[in-house]
Parts: sequence; structure tokens; C-alpha cells
Amino acid sequence: MVSRELIARHCICCGGGNLEKSPAVLMPFVALRVFGHEPVEITADWGLRDLRQGMAYTLCNSLQCQECGALFLDYRFTDEQMAALYHNYRDAQYNAQRIRFEPDYVKVVPHYHQRAAYLDEVETWLAPHLPEAPAVLDWGGDSGINSLFRERKRLLHIHDISGVELVPGAEQVDIEQISQNHYDLVTCSQVLEHVSFPLELVERMLPALDSGALLYLEVPHEALMREHPGNLDLAHRKRHWHEHVNFFTETAMRRLLERLGLTVLDVLHLPVDVGWTRGEVMGVLARST
Repeated sequence: MVSRELIARHCICCGGGNLEKSPAVLMPFVALRVFGHEPVEITADWGLRDLRQGMAYTLCNSLQCQECGALFLDYRFTDEQMAALYHNYRDAQYNAQRIRFEPDYVKVVPHYHQRAAYLDEVETWLAPHLPEAPAVLDWGGDSGINSLFRERKRLLHIHDISGVELVPGAEQVDIEQISQNHYDLVTCSQVLEHVSFPLELVERMLPALDSGALLYLEVPHEALMREHPGNLDLAHRKRHWHEHVNFFTETAMRRLLERLGLTVLDVLHLPVDVGWTRGEVMGVLARST
């Protein structure tokens, strides 16, 4: 298992140590959930001689790897901090707390209860590599509402820490149960951008690939990365961090998988409209070497 740096000194994807750094702020909602920090106004009443008055937020750094282009937050949250950030994810209390800091989030909430329309295109892209009714393991699949091949699978297993009620036909499994099954496809969609140690997470999936299963990883292809392809001077453009603490390039994804002995078979770049915003996802299909 790779070592954990709680303040990153090496790239989270390729492991390189050549990182560009620029100051940024951690958005108040995340800072509160993770560190218990609230924004505060420094006023004359504080009696501080050498600090300027004004609003104070939780400081952090944006880091960009000069080898693979990955752009990420320097803080790497602990398991306990991650659990605090995603506790009761998107329930009423979570939503109310977030809306207090981000009033426009109220427009986003309804869309999380609907299946994303673009998944049909992802299934079409993957289908030639799979049996007609594949056995699927969705790692981090929440309720299974957005699991691939949900309507045409042989089985659908969900491995997720949320404990939410699953859609009909899906079954929750733990690590031990995973090792007792054969899968055609292991998926992990819209997860790696959230986690502190993405390489470590993918490493945990490797036993499920021993029997020849394919691995599909999907992340947002963030606008900053799309608009500046190949640019290694993006750290100073990323002034704030929220839930997505990792921004990936295709090169970064390839390097991450190569470190784990996986071979990339194909890469998908797909424009998406998820109701409240338009963007693009990047899907990577890989298998054990």
C-alpha cells in the first residue's frame, strides 16, 4: 500500500515530486464539515497589530504535478475527516447545512434522485467488451440508481459505505463477499475526484479483477482541465476547493493505473447535461496486465 501524506508532497497519481503550488481557500461548507472551521471576520476589536482586518477563511494550496498534469488540493483528509464530510450525504440535514453556505445548491438537490441520462451512451461504449448480461460490481455506487447495466445485468453488487436503501435488483456486498464472486465489469464512477488517496482506492479493487474482469473508472473532466489542455501552470488558476479535491488529466489517469499494473484499453470523453449544469466525463477502461 502506498504511503499516506496528509499534506501532499508527491503527486496522487504518478507519484512525482515536481509540484507547482499556489495559495487557495477551502470552501466554508467543506471546512466546517472536515475541520469545524467557520469563516470569521477579523475586526478592530481583535486588537491584532500585524493582521489586516477582513474575512478569514481556511487556507490551503493548489498543487499541480509537472509530470502528469494532475491538479489537486494539498490537504489529504483522514478517513475520519472523510466520514465527517460525507456523513448522511445529501440527506435533509446535509442539504440544509450546505444551502446555508451555498444558497444555489437548492437547485441541485432534486437532480440527485434521478438516473443520469448519459449513462446509456456509456453502456453502448462498453457493451462490445462485455457479455450481453454482465455481472457488475459498482464500487461506491450509493443506491445503485446510476449503476451501469442496471436493467440488463446478470447480477449487480454495490460496495458502498453509505448504507442507503438500494434500487430493486441490487445487492450490497462487503470485501469478503467480493472475493467469492466473479465479475465481468467493476465500475467506479464519480468517486475518485472526492477521495484523498485515489491510487489506494483503486488498489483495493484489484482482487475483484483477478478473474479477468474489466475496470471502468469515470471522473469529471473538469472545465479548467478541458479549457487548458496540456497546461502545467493551472495551480494559480484554482483558487478554491470544494468536494472535488482531485482534477484529472488523461495522462494522470493512465499513470495511476500503470503504477498498479493495469493496462488502459480505451478512454471515453463524453459531453453530459445533468440538469443543472453541462460538462464532460472522462471514462477509462482497463484490465489487469
